[in-house]
Amino acid sequence: DEDSLSPSVRLQQKKKQARMIQKALDAEEEAFKVRMEAINCRWRDLQDKEAQLKAYTQKFEKFIQENDEKRIRALKKASKERELKIQREKELLRARRELEVLKNKHQKIYNALQKYSIFNKYLEDVVKVSEFEEIREVIGRHKTLVRMHEDLLQSAQTRMEMIEKAKVLLAQYTEEKEDKILQYNNELAQLQTRFDQAHSDVLIWESHWAHIQNTAAEKTLMLGTIKMATLNLFQ
Repeated sequence: DEDSLSPSVRLQQKKKQARMIQKALDAEEEAFKVRMEAINCRWRDLQDKEAQLKAYTQKFEKFIQENDEKRIRALKKASKERELKIQREKELLRARRELEVLKNKHQKIYNALQKYSIFNKYLEDVVKVSEFEEIREVIGRHKTLVRMHEDLLQSAQTRMEMIEKAKVLLAQYTEEKEDKILQYNNELAQLQTRFDQAHSDVLIWESHWAHIQNTAAEKTLMLGTIKMATLNLFQ
């Protein structure tokens, strides 16, 4: 039947087929543009999310750094306080030793005074050969030594009370700082978990983007093949 048609009719039919094919190609190209625009929108969304994630990561790293600096300062302060505690304990031990020496000296002096108080003549002889003019001056000297000893005892007692108060304060402060460090470690663990989850989400979105790119490349290749086949058919 086609052989019976005139060349002009066949040409019209070919042109009509070509227009139909071109129309189909135009529709396909328009649909492809729509899909590419949607892909571009998703790509921009992913870029925005990536920027947000990058900002959050920088903020998180800054927080981690500040937290480490605070923890290091706290550890240094605790170390200094431990050293101060050790120093105070050494001072307390030294004060106790000095007090013990003073006690022994006072006891010796007291025993000596008790021993020699019954020897009035001996004291008179002592006054004669010493810088004292009367026995009461010797007794006054003894009282002065006793008062000095009592003052030293009072001073040592005051220092011991101060050291005990410092020990209590140091124990309270150490306990508070240890609780604070434990709280920081828990917060750090939670933030690390959130960071790992965010990193996992980034990997998933990167995989989706790679799949989108591969699909777009396949569609582009298919469109080119269709165009070439259509052009060959038209020719």
